[in-house]
Amino acid sequence: MKLNAKLILIMLSLLIIAIITLFTLNQYAQNDLVQEIQDSSQEISKAVQLSIADLTSQAETSRLSDFLDSARQKGINEINIINSEGEIIDSTNPEKIGKLKDLKKLEKGVRAAPRKTGEASILSQKPYDVVVPVIVGDEHLGYVQVNMLLDNIRNIQHANFIKRLVATAMVFTVGIAITIYLARRYTDPIHRLAEDFKKVSAGDLSVTIPVESSDEIGELAQAFNEMVEKLREREALEKRLYEAEHLSRVGQLAAGIAHEIRNPLNYISLAIDHLKNEVLAQCPSRADQVSELADKIRDEVRRANYMVLNFMNYGRPLKLRRGIIRYDELLERALLTLSDRLAEQQVRVVRQLDDDLPPLLLDAELMRNCIANFITNAAQAMPNGGEIVLGAALDRKRSGWLFLTFRDQGNGISPEDLDKIFQPYFTTKDVGIGLGLAITERIVKEHGGEIRVESRCGEGTTFTVRLPTGEETL
Repeated sequence: MKLNAKLILIMLSLLIIAIITLFTLNQYAQNDLVQEIQDSSQEISKAVQLSIADLTSQAETSRLSDFLDSARQKGINEINIINSEGEIIDSTNPEKIGKLKDLKKLEKGVRAAPRKTGEASILSQKPYDVVVPVIVGDEHLGYVQVNMLLDNIRNIQHANFIKRLVATAMVFTVGIAITIYLARRYTDPIHRLAEDFKKVSAGDLSVTIPVESSDEIGELAQAFNEMVEKLREREALEKRLYEAEHLSRVGQLAAGIAHEIRNPLNYISLAIDHLKNEVLAQCPSRADQVSELADKIRDEVRRANYMVLNFMNYGRPLKLRRGIIRYDELLERALLTLSDRLAEQQVRVVRQLDDDLPPLLLDAELMRNCIANFITNAAQAMPNGGEIVLGAALDRKRSGWLFLTFRDQGNGISPEDLDKIFQPYFTTKDVGIGLGLAITERIVKEHGGEIRVESRCGEGTTFTVRLPTGEETL
């Protein structure tokens, strides 16, 4: 419901409540007033009847005094019986018996009577005289004068006024309380919105306002959330554009450096063959040791040159040189150049390979680089040494697929970095350019595979590579 509709509904409700309350009180007051007038009229009629009976009878005893005690409760103050000459022949006030009245004034019927000092309180109304002529046949016998006060009626009217005043005050009090409640209810979200706007203007885009209603405040909160969401998308887009521009510049710089590195690598490759021939000629007894060392250096130079070439062509599609090779043989090639370094770091490699692994159709050199990268990262994650478990098993649920696992006992990867490890140039190491896992993921995907990673801080990390065996093409 809209805010305008709520306010109008509240005002109409208050108006209806006020009208019903005042109408009900007025009805009760009218009933009380009518009942009081009826009672007073009955008492006046009774007083007139008694007075006429006393005036027309010759009895010496008067019943007015006995009647006056009960009649006073209805406002009758005094009853006088006056003969045709204006003499008071009987009265509830013995002091007035025998006094004369002005007949001209008596003929007015009902008139206000003068109040005597101390006769009534300040709150009492003026007394009224009700004069009824007594005529029997054609003979005018006299008058009956009833002096009465209308305090009861006035009290009823006063009580009715107080009740209506209290009811009106209560209705307005409830209205004010509801207004204050609504003001706080609708101004508090507006204040919170203002504070959230300040936070957003300060750069905090994590603010979200819960939509708790469907009125204008709820629409404003929803519009605010949509605005913040668009700002987040824009910020993410700007961040990606900045990163893309940054990566482009870094990539251009790195490609230039890599191009310069290839020249020394080529020279080293040529020089190692020359040194090998020179040393073998001078030390034939150490031919095996020199040949093994020279071959390791040549393999490392070739691997480095291959990585530099791939680094230079990172933004271009990879050209796979597929060949048939067994995984254990590929693993042996990768560990051959890493064995001395792993021994120095006190890292032990455990192999858990299934016996029924089929030969694989893949780019041996690129995949060897991937395996070496996984093992190197695992060793670097264990500065105090540890165990690296290398596993390989067929996918039992789907034929033609192979699972390769690389599990270490290192420090693990923090949850906030877990989604970034395959991004180019992202690294948590003091050295390195952050392209190792990015290139590795690209090589695996080019082979039609995928990489999954599981890690817990302080417990280690497990990389799982799922690759097609290529059996259908063999």
